[in-house]
Amino acid sequence: SMGPPDPILGVTEAFKRDTNPKKMNLGVGAYRDDQGKPFVLDCVRKAEALISSKQLDKEYLAIGGLGDFTKSCAQLALGADSEVLKSGRNITVQTISGTGSLRIGANFLSRFHSASRDVYLPTPSWGNHTPIFRDAGMQLKAYRYYDPSTCGFDFKGTLDDISKMPERSVILLHACAHNPTGVDPKPEQWKEIADLVKKRDLLVFFDMAYQGFASGDIDRDAWAVRHFIEQGHNIVLSQSFAKNMGLYGERVGGLTLVCKDAEEAKRVESQLKILIRPIYSNPPMNGARIAATILNTTELYNIWLEEVHCMANRIIKMREQLAANLKSEGSTHNWEHVTDQIGMFCFTGLKPDQVERLTKEFSVYMTKDGRISMAGVTSGNVGYLAHGIHAVTK
Repeated sequence: SMGPPDPILGVTEAFKRDTNPKKMNLGVGAYRDDQGKPFVLDCVRKAEALISSKQLDKEYLAIGGLGDFTKSCAQLALGADSEVLKSGRNITVQTISGTGSLRIGANFLSRFHSASRDVYLPTPSWGNHTPIFRDAGMQLKAYRYYDPSTCGFDFKGTLDDISKMPERSVILLHACAHNPTGVDPKPEQWKEIADLVKKRDLLVFFDMAYQGFASGDIDRDAWAVRHFIEQGHNIVLSQSFAKNMGLYGERVGGLTLVCKDAEEAKRVESQLKILIRPIYSNPPMNGARIAATILNTTELYNIWLEEVHCMANRIIKMREQLAANLKSEGSTHNWEHVTDQIGMFCFTGLKPDQVERLTKEFSVYMTKDGRISMAGVTSGNVGYLAHGIHAVTK
């Protein structure tokens, strides 16, 4: 039978068919510059030139991926001084971006985390989390996260639900720039969550798709991950370089498991290889080479940090301009959540019927839940967007 269309990619299809010159696509989570054009980072172009000049071969990578990349990938997430890295009790494999990382991690847990097949996802979570864990054989559960009445974090609901989770269940946490809501816990709240999760003896699976892209600071965005490890949590961690290096189509990601010691890490590595081999055998090399070159070349690394900072700042600026324009349109609603939220996505609080009106009357495309990709907002169209939102929320 015919399967249903993908909800996000369906938005793009409808957008393409629209002939309105003012049309806006706020569905897809890919960074755009202030002209609304796809953006390739300067450090990426320079890394590509450097790789090309070396005339490297195209032989298969190892099952676990490019060594230079996996080492740098773990270091970026955990910090150069990490005790975990020094004691060799992590295993990091290269994956097919964040999606592939989550799926390999989910497959591993489905096979080896015999204590519980339950995985708790925040409500809401990234749409792809559900089929990834479900198709890997995990049992899906939910915990409260987003509070629609404040368009903010339901801290009390989160703690309440965590306190009732059966011991040794798996809990999925977004490390930063929560997708789709853009709502993140504050450091003090993360500390309480970490303590409670430890009390309940839960296994933490962090999804970190936006390191550096949320605040513009790679260390600040990895704070929660590092804090949990410092508190004694042996976490599972997914990383993606799609957003923070703009390597969307290169599919560059990593999966890290923090183990109790180096010996367990070796055993985990052996089983990850057995899982990966029949799925895609080994990962693609081009994107991993680009990422590794950037992370291991001081000049390119510094350019990258600057560019990540600039991308994050442009998004923050667009949030401020959208809120300011809504105010000048005469909107009496409280739009503080637009600037309080962080990262690529903003949960506007728009209802499905308002979203429908925005699309019909203004050719502004977004998912039905009112999530907009701030990357699609520019200084040229932010006024038009505010005008449309005001018109449907009066």
